[in-house]
Formats: sequence, structure tokens, C-alpha cells
Amino acid sequence: MHGSVINQQFSCPYCGEKIDTLIDTSQGSHQTIEDCYVCCQPIELNIDIDDVNHQINITAHSDTE
Repeated sequence: MHGSVINQQFSCPYCGEKIDTLIDTSQGSHQTIEDCYVCCQPIELNIDIDDVNHQINITAHSDTE
């Protein structure tokens, strides 16, 4: 999985909209901020990449969580 770009989906913690995002697995586990394209709120994403089990877990938080 190392070095791939993977499409993943998460729910906006503000409005609940399903959002697609591209994850570059070469970055390893990391945090980033994306704006919701519906409600325009900033979403903090924790991206956990498990190279052993080949899984990507995304946790989306509002800026107040």
C-alpha cells in the first residue's frame, strides 16, 4: 500500500454530509484539515495508515472536539 493514492469517504462532523477525499499513503499516518464542501466548516482529519493490515482509518473531528 505504500505510495498509493486511495479514495476514502468520511462524514462531516457538522452537517453529516458524506465526503470523498484522496489519501496519499506515502505520507504515513498524519493529520490534516479539509473544509466541508456543503457547510464550509473546517474538519480535522486524523488519518491512520496500517501498512501491516493494509487498512486506512479516518477520524473526522470538528474544531471544538
